[in-house]
Amino acid sequence: MAAAAAGTRVFLEVRRRLQSALLILGEPKEGGMPVDISITPSSLEVKTPAGCTELRLPAEVRLVPSSCGGLQYVAGDGLHLRLQVRVDSSAKLISVFNQSSQGQECCTFYCQSCGEVIIRDRKLLRVLPLPSENWGALVGEWCCHPDPFANKPLHPQENDCFIGDSFFLVNLRSDLWQPRPELAPVETHRLSSENRFKLKPKANTKVICKRCKVMLGETMSSETTKFYMTEIIIQPSERNFSIIPRSQFVQSVVAQCLVELSTARSTFRFTIQGHDGKAYILLWLLNSDSLVIESLGSSNSITKFPLLEDILKADSSSAWNAIKVLYQPCIKSRNEKLSRAWESDISIHTLTLPSATCLELLLILSRNNATLPPSLRSMNSFQVAFLKM
Repeated sequence: MAAAAAGTRVFLEVRRRLQSALLILGEPKEGGMPVDISITPSSLEVKTPAGCTELRLPAEVRLVPSSCGGLQYVAGDGLHLRLQVRVDSSAKLISVFNQSSQGQECCTFYCQSCGEVIIRDRKLLRVLPLPSENWGALVGEWCCHPDPFANKPLHPQENDCFIGDSFFLVNLRSDLWQPRPELAPVETHRLSSENRFKLKPKANTKVICKRCKVMLGETMSSETTKFYMTEIIIQPSERNFSIIPRSQFVQSVVAQCLVELSTARSTFRFTIQGHDGKAYILLWLLNSDSLVIESLGSSNSITKFPLLEDILKADSSSAWNAIKVLYQPCIKSRNEKLSRAWESDISIHTLTLPSATCLELLLILSRNNATLPPSLRSMNSFQVAFLKM
């Protein structure tokens, strides 16, 4: 991992697939020159009269000191330097927040925000991925006879868990505690072969947590409930629940969703949409192989976000796997023309989350953007951010 003492701000982005890295050394304070930079395969050290900053690399990443090149000074940033790295390709990137449900084990569903038990000791015999939402339109191309799946919605049985792009579908039995529907009972539209998977519950079918009142999902039928991945933690029942910082959890889940969708469907542009049908964020996935190592030094220029917990404090360092995204906010009528263009583009995938979570995600993106060196914060008309995996 990384360790540091107070000193110069250091930012290092390692691209695993390209075997390259970008190093940015922040401008020292007045009188902070000269700067002594020492690079070894496993660490990087920056010494100034004001202090010393040391970054230690993860075991699977090694720098190639002799490859240093492209040294340039960028006003507002400091020194930019590129170098090669060697990465152990056999090391798998596994998020500590990966909560993919495994069949044949007893699981408990928790509210991520407060830890309230939503479903206790559910044995999942089948954990199956759902087809894409537009698969019904292709049935006519596959079958030479009438659609055999017509009017047959995909509802999980008692011990099933169906996994969608950003949600779980589960069957709530009567002997389990059920989250309270907010207002009226559910009403759903009759399904056709084209839209049988795109169930559209009315606005008063929200499922909320009894304790903290956070929206967890939506009731899809009398037995089937949709839980959003950003609101629920699924763990083996024998494991104790531990609170994960909210912003860490949200960006990890969203990052994993984007990576899986881009791999499965070769799509890299996404519209983040609220459960109310409104577009909140336009996202463009640039890469998913970044390792970011940074030390904020003693910088006082980092924008503070009181509504988010401080993951990285001044005079500290961190190393984390991340995806790199471009984004544009769509709230308060911003970027309406671009949003309409993306909405009509069939190559762009829509990811639906609770509206409050969409706003949380936008705040996280803004916070992550503000902590980047100034020269990395924008690309063309988009803003740039890393989401931790």
